[in-house]
Amino acid sequence: MGSSWRRTLGNVRSFIGNSMGGLRGGSNLASWVVAGTLAYFLWVKPSQDLKKQQQEKAALAASDPYRYVEKRKPIPDPQETGLIYGNKKKADGKTEE
Repeated sequence: MGSSWRRTLGNVRSFIGNSMGGLRGGSNLASWVVAGTLAYFLWVKPSQDLKKQQQEKAALAASDPYRYVEKRKPIPDPQETGLIYGNKKKADGKTEE
């Protein structure tokens, strides 16, 4: 009876060890440190930086609306007439009957 709970405890420890990659000791700790560091610099820090920039822009725009200037340039319209289809210059050259 005493070996039953020991076996169960051993199975639980094996399951937990295998679920964490099967590594033991220092290599397990090192792999978790590397994974955590990568996750921080790839996901957490850029998200925090973006949120901080947006808050700074909002604060600057709210404090003095005439001083704030958006840095992005508008995308130019490549069409000469602004119409979606056709070209008005070609249509003007023709005479309608």
